[in-house]
Amino acid sequence: MKKPKIRITLIDRKGPAGCHRGHKVGDSFDFDTERGKLCPMAMHVAFPYVDILRYGGRIPNQEEGTAVFACPDVDTLNIFKIERIDESE
Repeated sequence: MKKPKIRITLIDRKGPAGCHRGHKVGDSFDFDTERGKLCPMAMHVAFPYVDILRYGGRIPNQEEGTAVFACPDVDTLNIFKIERIDESE
């Protein structure tokens, strides 16, 4: 069974400062081929969600196949959305 693809997209920014890594709203990353471009702090938070979605789990109160999370940098508060991309799409 082939693993579904995972896309991580920066969907909003709520903090007072710009992202120290230079990410901007709309930036999108393929987890398998571009995860090294994603801020390590955000990646640290994203990884458990990626694992849950990739292997068939669901995040409570989130749309099926997605997870929304915030970067832990309190000055930036980037909001990311993870999407499982199924082969049928």
